[in-house]
Amino acid sequence: MTRQARAWVNAFLDMLAAERGAAKNTIEAYQRDLDDYLEFAAGHGGPADVAAADIRAFLVELSERGLKASSAARRLSAVRQFHRFLYTEGLVGSDPTAAIEGPRLGRPLPKVLSVAEVDRLIATAHQAAEREGQSPAAQARSLRMRCLIEMLYATGMRVSELIALPLSAATTRERFLVVRGKGDKDRLVPLNEAARLAAAAHLAFLREQGDAGGRWLFPSDGESGHLTRQAFGRDLKSLAAAAGLSPAKVSPHVLRHAFASHLLQNGADLRVVQELLGHADIATTQIYTHILDERLKSLVRDLHPLMDGEG
Repeated sequence: MTRQARAWVNAFLDMLAAERGAAKNTIEAYQRDLDDYLEFAAGHGGPADVAAADIRAFLVELSERGLKASSAARRLSAVRQFHRFLYTEGLVGSDPTAAIEGPRLGRPLPKVLSVAEVDRLIATAHQAAEREGQSPAAQARSLRMRCLIEMLYATGMRVSELIALPLSAATTRERFLVVRGKGDKDRLVPLNEAARLAAAAHLAFLREQGDAGGRWLFPSDGESGHLTRQAFGRDLKSLAAAAGLSPAKVSPHVLRHAFASHLLQNGADLRVVQELLGHADIATTQIYTHILDERLKSLVRDLHPLMDGEG
């Protein structure tokens, strides 16, 4: 990659952070995708000289590498935004991605746990937290996991929002939390009694062990100062196995989907769920419309007067 190309990528990433409020993980993902693309573009004169045919050739190369359509589409999105940025900033004279169509995608439905499966997961977390004779380290982990899973299922937070909760989240008297999400936008999420009690027990143990002196509810010795998503993900899969569930089926994101799906199954409005999840666009929430479709079919079948006697 030339020095000029690197400077352009850095300027684009700075724009994502400053103007769009992109998170660190998002920026790192864009950088990886663009580094890969610019290696390809270097063989075609660099980003200033790339033509639409070259972009199509890049997509063909991605397909030959065995990338899934979803991964190729994400890579193309990064390239498209980068070239649009170069063009609108007047750094290049044209945008070669303007006429490029992305790989066709079928939008997969999110993995969802049933209410019974979530109940088993939570019950197993409670059993572990209440087990007698544990070492302090083991009890700390089990109390933390019970708090994490109760909080996640009660609120539907993103995992990045959950692991970075402040200590004050465990002491609030309110029935909601104020969560700072993508783009530094605040929103309210519900907090039920089970989550409040789990958080209080977790915090009490931290204080007992002298570990509640920092700012985070889930402290860690790592660089961020709080629990990482990777560590939470590993512990959650261990909990799933202990609950008799397939670890491959369970992740923090799957629990967020369960929160949304179970609300909709019980009559919540799609717009309300959009607000709770922190989706800027209702289209993002519409992956759950299959649940609404089933609910509407049931309502018509059970309530419509002309449906009597029909199978």
